[in-house]
Amino acid sequence: MTTKFFRPLCLPKKRTKSAAITFLLLRRRLNERPRVLIIPLILWLLSVLNVHAEEAIPSYQQSLTRHQGQFNGQTVDFTAVIEETLVTDGEEGPSARIVSISYLRDGNHDAPARPVIFLFNGGPIVPSVYLHMAAFGPKRIAFPDDLEAGPATSSLVDNTYTVLDAADLVFFDPAGTGFSRVSEGTAPDAYFSVEADARQLTQFIKTWSRNHNRLDSPKYIFGESYGTLRAAVAAQQLTHLDPPVRLDGVFLMGQALNIVETSSRPGNIIGYVVSLPTLAALGWYHGCVDRGDRTFEQFLDEVRLFARTEYLTALFQGDTLSPTKRDRIAHRLAAFTGLPAKLYIENNIRIRKIPFRSLLLKDNNFVIGYYDGRYTAEGKESKTPDPSRKINAAVISGFKIYAEEHLKLDLTEYITDSPVKGLEGWKWGGSTPFSDWPYMESIRKAMTKNPELRIVVGAGYHDLTTTIGASEYAIAQSGWPRGRVRMAHYEGGHMAYSVEKSLKEMMDDVRTLLSGRQ
Repeated sequence: MTTKFFRPLCLPKKRTKSAAITFLLLRRRLNERPRVLIIPLILWLLSVLNVHAEEAIPSYQQSLTRHQGQFNGQTVDFTAVIEETLVTDGEEGPSARIVSISYLRDGNHDAPARPVIFLFNGGPIVPSVYLHMAAFGPKRIAFPDDLEAGPATSSLVDNTYTVLDAADLVFFDPAGTGFSRVSEGTAPDAYFSVEADARQLTQFIKTWSRNHNRLDSPKYIFGESYGTLRAAVAAQQLTHLDPPVRLDGVFLMGQALNIVETSSRPGNIIGYVVSLPTLAALGWYHGCVDRGDRTFEQFLDEVRLFARTEYLTALFQGDTLSPTKRDRIAHRLAAFTGLPAKLYIENNIRIRKIPFRSLLLKDNNFVIGYYDGRYTAEGKESKTPDPSRKINAAVISGFKIYAEEHLKLDLTEYITDSPVKGLEGWKWGGSTPFSDWPYMESIRKAMTKNPELRIVVGAGYHDLTTTIGASEYAIAQSGWPRGRVRMAHYEGGHMAYSVEKSLKEMMDDVRTLLSGRQ
């Protein structure tokens, strides 16, 4: 049978009128849902005994399936738990029914000592299906080496790289995505802000950990793209709760904390500086630059040095830069990126990331991908659909097969698109043109509060959305304790784990984080 999620078995705020009514309601639910476990029964009995709702564990439905897999050379028996957890933001605040998918190792007699990783993607807001099916899940989508192949050529395979041997995995879908929904009486956009979205995650982690007796377990959060903002703010919230919720590490993949530099806005000269290493990496990948006898890393080190010295100084001088120096800078940029020096001169030695898509391979009538610049498609305009989005299509298609066959889920009501219509529908935290968006400060405050907290920042060399240079600059400007922060670079784009080599490297980096080393 397949499982569908409907309204939760919520605890009433007041005592039910009679135990008989409660029993009849429960029996009806049990008849409808053979997979519902004993935990909801206990919770309903507690409600009959007049246990106050705020003191009891919020109720949730569960669906369990048993599995076995080979991970990191180990045979692991595990249970997939699909469950509904009620989270609330205070007495009068919004509430939501979060449906998560967890993978818990069986036969673990010391559960509190076993790490738990909470994983989520970006948006804002989307479900965690991409990290689930392309990186961490027990099954993964294997993408073909041929980047021109269609999504149908991707296949569902055992994910021997996942860290399920070393940690339990919990995939979080914010309300409005996946099966998760806001509760009745809560506006659909109640969580459409950086702070409220992070509080939703914070309350979920706290409640899930309490429900599963894992408050004392080592806990890690892994956020990707916009999810790195959620991770940063939630890290501060978790460590500043009274009492704080244990948090041992944060992995920021495709970070966007310094969103002004990440977005490469026209008037921000730092944006051009931090974007240059990625433009150069793509020029190298597509054979548009002279590699000489340099390695890729040697080449990028040259680019980084030029970017933060000569290029930054030239941009700072603006219109006062002499024509001779402008010409010299333009030719250096051409040698690093593969674009003509004349083009740089005509554009005041500034080429933004989006136009670069259609400029690099213009002579061949190709545009490159935005999320992963290794991918190409025929076209002349930067508005040409992103060819790297085929990764997303393969993930969604593969998840449907996996969820129905292995998790016994009915995906009729599963939402893969973001309910946020346009970025203007999201409250970013600033209220005036002079507002700051100090998302990195949230991490700094969390690390100050928790001297054991460690951070890993991961980025794909070929990602034009959240560039490696922006991540390196973010760390340099962050004020985070250097001994507890590490930068990791991977071949590939925004979802670098779509490259098998990068997936293995990323999982090794996660294992290092879990081990307590840096």
